[in-house]
Amino acid sequence: MEAVVDFFDLARDRRSIRAFREIPIEPEQLERVLEAANRAPSAGNLQAYQIYLAKSDSTRAQLAQAAGAQDFLTQAPVVLVFCADPKRSTPRYGRRGAELYCVQDATIACTFAMLAATALGLGTVWVGAFDAESVRSAINAPEGVVPVAILPIGHAGETPLPTRRRSSRDLVHETR
Repeated sequence: MEAVVDFFDLARDRRSIRAFREIPIEPEQLERVLEAANRAPSAGNLQAYQIYLAKSDSTRAQLAQAAGAQDFLTQAPVVLVFCADPKRSTPRYGRRGAELYCVQDATIACTFAMLAATALGLGTVWVGAFDAESVRSAINAPEGVVPVAILPIGHAGETPLPTRRRSSRDLVHETR
């Protein structure tokens, strides 16, 4: 039987990891992370996103350079790139599907992958600072596919302290 991870503990304990140990990820772990991403909700259940799996040293190095020399991307044994795929949502939702829903779909899938990796004891960090065209080129994505987030996954090589968060009173606004 699998260990059950409390979601609220998982959300509280998740950290952004920017240093990874040289330990490979088990294929079963990667499969579970990808399955969690596949289970993410999406607009109209269209799953208007693509996931690119980067394992090779050269692709991870290209992604690191595309992300402004964020070299920790080369340390992680697996890097996932989540891309919006507007052509999947545009026929049903038009402009809103092309500009928003496909981006939301990709970000929700990335979040599910990040939380699944954390539940499996792996480290991740959401990378959003990058040159989209350079990322698209590095992963050989077709024209029209838009990189949204890069998610390196590996065994954490650091244990960051919790970051300060806004209070819910500052964050949440009740409507009348």
